[in-house]
Amino acid sequence: MHFIRCVFHCSRGIAKLRRMNRCAENSEWMHLPDYTGHSIVNLMASLSLACHGGSTGYATVPGTGLANLPRARNIVLLIIDGLGHDFLMHQCRGSLLNKYCLGELSSVCPSTTASAIPTFLTGLPPQQHGFTGWFTYFSEIGSVLAVLPHRTRIGNLPLDEAALSPASLSGAASFFSSIPISSTQIIPDIIAGSSFNRAFSGRAQVAPFAGLSGLRTALRRALTRGRERRLIYAYWPEFDSLAHQFGVGSPQVQYHFLQLDLFFRDLLRDLQGSDTILLVTADHGFIDTAQDRSIHLEQHPELQQTLMVPLCGESRLAFCYVHPGLESEFETYVREHFADQAALLPSRQLLEAGWFGLGAPHPMLQHRIGHYALVMKGNWMITGRLPGERPLHHIGVHGGVSAEEMYVPLVYAEC
Repeated sequence: MHFIRCVFHCSRGIAKLRRMNRCAENSEWMHLPDYTGHSIVNLMASLSLACHGGSTGYATVPGTGLANLPRARNIVLLIIDGLGHDFLMHQCRGSLLNKYCLGELSSVCPSTTASAIPTFLTGLPPQQHGFTGWFTYFSEIGSVLAVLPHRTRIGNLPLDEAALSPASLSGAASFFSSIPISSTQIIPDIIAGSSFNRAFSGRAQVAPFAGLSGLRTALRRALTRGRERRLIYAYWPEFDSLAHQFGVGSPQVQYHFLQLDLFFRDLLRDLQGSDTILLVTADHGFIDTAQDRSIHLEQHPELQQTLMVPLCGESRLAFCYVHPGLESEFETYVREHFADQAALLPSRQLLEAGWFGLGAPHPMLQHRIGHYALVMKGNWMITGRLPGERPLHHIGVHGGVSAEEMYVPLVYAEC
């Protein structure tokens, strides 16, 4: 079987991707985003420059590995939700995606879809786009919202986007409106028309699809639509769904990855002669946990009574809003009961240390990260349930600062 000939730039084409750890006492297990050149934010900066969109305010990915981006007629950016660099390197040796992996990039903080996908859609990290996890507290409306479905946490009620849009909560503009070339978003049909996607699709043409075969067809159509230069953004969610349900180390996820690798092979064939650069990356990786590694807030009423807002952020990095005057009780309880499970850090420390990005922060960011952060150690997680909510039964989780969750691959092929 003959495969398309593609130019492969090995990892020496990009300087070794650095891992920033600003908390010295936690440096052995905390892996923080490197916004200075080696994160998905910097990849978007490189794409903006290649598409003549100008500076995003962040440095481009250093080295020569992406030097040909400005010369390609088509650029395809495929996001495989949940595909971590650790998984690709250690469980997928011999795969084509492994072979074409240029190196690793860091995600953003928290390392989660609700914070990283907005980065791909705006080109900016949480420091500027303001989304700090699946559940974010928006003090300006006094409510905790599920960011991506754009629903209230209590009652799971849909929000009227005409009255309150995701774009107004963020203030960041669509990346696709900041570049002068044509663009296409290829999005699963179940979310293509969602409030969140519509808010950040900008000038891009949105092409819904269903299944891997539908994704392949949509990519072929986008590449043959006109002769103008084009950026194509495509998103695949199934890896993430399976990893949540069965665990990233499960046979189900391994089998799905084999399907993705065959899809990648077929995609390289489809791109032959199209003058296209194909980039594949992810929003975050995964770590597996278990129910006996979970802290349930409802089982700790003394701690729960110190909180003025439900836990926000992620189960692997939770933001805590503490009643004024109860800070000492909160700190004492956490340190006495969860010292081995979580690091307790003032949220302002995370902000000042650059966990969420660089430069001037979103004007409401300090209100969206609580007073304290519980950064979970090992494979521990913490959850809190509101009335009507189902228990969280995820095996695979993300959002934390382990290497498995934080680092994603940068796969590169020139066709």
